[in-house]
Amino acid sequence: MTYATVKAYSLKGKLLSKKTFQTLAESRNLDEFASRLNSTSYSDYIRKIPKPYTSNNIEISFRGKQAELYYMMMSSVGGSNLLMAYYYKFIFKNLKNILKGKILGKTQSQIESTIGLRAEELIQRRDVTLKALTSKNIEEVISNFKSYNFGNDVEKAIMLYNDLGEIGVVDTYLDKILYQNLADSIKSKADLNLLKLFGTELDLYNITNIVRGKFWNLDEQSINDLLVSHTSSTSDELLSKMISAENLKSSFMELSKTKFSEIIPSEADDIVMINEFERKFDLFLYDSLLKEFANMFKLSTVVSVVRLYDYEIRNLSSISYAVENNISSDLVMSKVITSS
Repeated sequence: MTYATVKAYSLKGKLLSKKTFQTLAESRNLDEFASRLNSTSYSDYIRKIPKPYTSNNIEISFRGKQAELYYMMMSSVGGSNLLMAYYYKFIFKNLKNILKGKILGKTQSQIESTIGLRAEELIQRRDVTLKALTSKNIEEVISNFKSYNFGNDVEKAIMLYNDLGEIGVVDTYLDKILYQNLADSIKSKADLNLLKLFGTELDLYNITNIVRGKFWNLDEQSINDLLVSHTSSTSDELLSKMISAENLKSSFMELSKTKFSEIIPSEADDIVMINEFERKFDLFLYDSLLKEFANMFKLSTVVSVVRLYDYEIRNLSSISYAVENNISSDLVMSKVITSS
């Protein structure tokens, strides 16, 4: 554990600064974006991407880098069920893209262009992704997923999509599987720092799904179906009050007397409130992750650093997309999550 935590502190020191993100966001094109990244720890990954650059290829390369970081940190602590549960988000990212692609009628080549298999290669689990990718239709995807114990949730996601026409429900249901696995992996942990950190993330995940469910006008049972069961500092009573609130604003106001009071959005229309809430959510969680570095030689520090890099990869992916599509640097920087 000592080696792993020392490595975590070293990695934290290499996180890109806000100034670096600003410089990247001001790139005139992706060639310039890549050139500016050559002076960072991403240089080896940039050099492996075939030209012409696309934001999609850049994102896939960075996801591969992040999978390698998770794998390295798992190895450095001698294996961790919690880190492995987090690691599966890379595989679930591919499964989301496959499932949504098939729902939207995309060709196999279009879907394949969004898939990177580095995470699967590292743990020798290409079978899950490839079975889904080569499935002839949605029914076959569900059948294949049932052999991995999450076919029922995928089936519910598709049924809800058919009712709402909201493709985001696919992400929500697959995230539920991921977070339930995380919740299950934490139950046997005695590390109070880890329990507190993970409890905060899980609380925020459930609150976010209540917000989404309210926005989608789901009934109370359907919203409850999106939540992950867990033991945390957020009471079931609070979640129940948020679910039964008259509207989205009233639901948010239930947070006013909790530790999450600072992430309540300003009063506005629903879309604006949700966007502001998600921004505040990310900043709150990012700050929680940074605070873990006050605790030496804890697994929570190792988990925190890989989660901080999750945000960094997301920032870089958003910036590359903005550069490719001539979106202003001011707009993309308003969405970047970083400390300085």
